[in-house]
Amino acid sequence: MKKALSAFISGALFSIGLTISGMTNPANVRGFLDVAGDWNPSLFFVLLAAVVVTGVGYRLVWKRPKPLFEPIFSVPTSRIIDARLLIGAAIFGIGWGLIGLCPGPALSSIVSGESAIFVFIAAMLAGMLLQRSVLSFITARTQGVASK
Repeated sequence: MKKALSAFISGALFSIGLTISGMTNPANVRGFLDVAGDWNPSLFFVLLAAVVVTGVGYRLVWKRPKPLFEPIFSVPTSRIIDARLLIGAAIFGIGWGLIGLCPGPALSSIVSGESAIFVFIAAMLAGMLLQRSVLSFITARTQGVASK
């Protein structure tokens, strides 16, 4: 229960921050990406603030012997930059640049009631399901080839 409440509070705080900073407005994101045109630096300052807060937060958290709601810290160990990572990052970046939304701001924008947000979220969920299906298919084929 404590873990779920912590996740809810963190998500709500993130959502409120995105909304206050204007990052749920796709025009602000596209304005930031338009470096050759009418550049809007607001996203830069949001990112800068996020990096500072995260840096301070990590320094405080790593002084603890363990997380509050888990027995140990769970940290990714892979540092491999492979085709899967690069292709996924490129697809994410292209979508972000074209639409001006990524998952966090899109979910925060649900309260706006705009139909375009629901279309975006449906497409995002479909993409997630497609990715899982493709990955399962590739894994099954790879394991089938390896066992022969």
